[in-house]
Amino acid sequence: MAAWHEEVWAAVPRDAVPERFAERRELLLADVIPGQRVLDLGCGDGSFAAALLGAGASVVGADVSAEALRRAREAAPAAEFVQSDEGAPLPFADGSFELVWCGETLEHVVDVSQLLGEVRRVLAAGGMLLATTPNQARLAVALEALNGNRLDRRLDPRSDHLRFFTARTLRSLLSDAGFAQVSVTAVDGFPLVRRSLIARAR
Repeated sequence: MAAWHEEVWAAVPRDAVPERFAERRELLLADVIPGQRVLDLGCGDGSFAAALLGAGASVVGADVSAEALRRAREAAPAAEFVQSDEGAPLPFADGSFELVWCGETLEHVVDVSQLLGEVRRVLAAGGMLLATTPNQARLAVALEALNGNRLDRRLDPRSDHLRFFTARTLRSLLSDAGFAQVSVTAVDGFPLVRRSLIARAR
């Protein structure tokens, strides 16, 4: 898997902007308190880590890709960055973070249940996971099925998206991982075909 992650990042242009960056940055920063210790899990090129630093947070970024981390260190040199291994425990002590940001990451993970259990472990008491991921709304999937090309593109086996979520399945995963307070909201688009999910879990 490590080589595959590096291939994915090698194909990402250096000037690429994370999808829906402005909206997701606004979402994230609305939940950040200056001085808070935040884990940017799946930090990618460091765009969100830089925004978190600007908001006064103490930031640790983690990613499975060495190339992503190289870019992140350039974008946010004041943050700490750590390479994590796919499927391995996160390299942090229990209760290390007050907020874990997991933006457009869960869909790329092989064992989502394992990762969410690790997130729960590294969150401090009262801490929160804030995550975004694409929404596979039933009506949207049905419409894609009627237009076979669109469905084929989304389910292309060469895609880096490995997991697909609805609000119900994401809520269930978070509950199974030990989160007691779980909120999942569909956003971005018309009702019944909203494209994104926002999850908050404690």
